[in-house]
Amino acid sequence: MTNRVTKAVLPVAGFGTRFLPATKSVPKEILPLVDRPLVQYAIDEARAAGIKEFIFVTSRGKSALEDYFDSAPELEQALLDGKKHHLIELLKQTNMGSGAVAYIRQQERRGLGHAVWCARRLIGDEPFAVILPDDVIDADTPCLQQMVEAYAETGGNMVAAMEVEHSRVSSYGILDVEDATAASMKVRGMVEKPQPEDAPSDMAVIGRYILSPQVLTNLDSMDTGAGGEIQLTDAIAAEIGRSNNVYGYRFKGRRFDCGSKSGYLQATVAFGMAREDLREEFEEFLRGYLQVDVPKPAMRAV
Repeated sequence: MTNRVTKAVLPVAGFGTRFLPATKSVPKEILPLVDRPLVQYAIDEARAAGIKEFIFVTSRGKSALEDYFDSAPELEQALLDGKKHHLIELLKQTNMGSGAVAYIRQQERRGLGHAVWCARRLIGDEPFAVILPDDVIDADTPCLQQMVEAYAETGGNMVAAMEVEHSRVSSYGILDVEDATAASMKVRGMVEKPQPEDAPSDMAVIGRYILSPQVLTNLDSMDTGAGGEIQLTDAIAAEIGRSNNVYGYRFKGRRFDCGSKSGYLQATVAFGMAREDLREEFEEFLRGYLQVDVPKPAMRAV
């Protein structure tokens, strides 16, 4: 019987340079997708999977992230005075109970593996999840919940996986799996950002993980890998030879790479169209915008 997964690490220390100048003063994780920040989607997904404790690995300039998950008594009172009770209920979704959230500083940006390693003392000797808020996954059953259910059968270590275009494998950690048709695929090899000619498959690791504490021990002695950073992929791959207990989980759902401008815009359209209160007006605008030959807005990059 596997231990329950109740802790999640959310690495959010990056500069968000692809979204400058917006991220000069606003953490990327707070950027809104329709009317909720990216990080809220990650938190909601984690809660659905049974996560009770959240560990944010942050850096300087992320105070807005901490404020977002704090209570806002003055705002709540103003909404109460205005009888805007539905908005008060929305705010409650952003509140984190005392002791449920912790913030750890990553003082040197040395890669995802290093960010996860920074949380080791709060994780202790139990399995834990890692969620990258940049990866927003739209699914009937939240992705991490799917993984937790599959992990109950396999144990070990599990990474979310999806097929990508072969020309794009150099942007991902890539899996070598025994049976690419299975939902839970036994992994026999992992490589971080290989060149297309060297990739063992097109099966890419996406930003959801369930990991054993042994991965943290592996990170203790990890050298820098691809890109000169300490790679989480390398620490997980070490468990293939050691325990042969690494699985790739082919999740059901659609993933949006909100770390890129194009992916963020695609997610905005998809999530906007999924909203009943927005769909009709938004769809009318999109149809008119795409079908009518009108001059595009004169937006110039500085």
